Amino acid sequence: MPRTTMTTLAIAGTLLLGTIGSAAAADPILGKWRAPGGGIVQVETCGGGYCATVISGKHKGKAAGEMQGANGEYSGTVIDPRDDKTYSGSASIDGDRMSLKGCALKIFCKTQTWVRV
Repeated sequence: MPRTTMTTLAIAGTLLLGTIGSAAAADPILGKWRAPGGGIVQVETCGGGYCATVISGKHKGKAAGEMQGANGEYSGTVIDPRDDKTYSGSASIDGDRMSLKGCALKIFCKTQTWVRV
């Protein structure tokens, strides 16, 4: 195999491994999730944490919360896009499922399961 072909393959392999490594290092909360009502929520990094925004359905464009944490365990605020009320919240990721819990006064809590899209 000519030297230039080997060099090109080595560079391509390095770039591919770098891309795979970056994707594997991405936090599990990042991405698109389907909420029980059918809307899709996009979770992205923001301000040292994660912000959730409704990207489809009746409440498109509304905030759905902000969380901080890592490796599948998060806490922060949950916003109900139906009435824009904010609750203390937490989330945990298990594979392609997110268990999202919102609480008012830390005693009235509701949990939803979101599925990765």
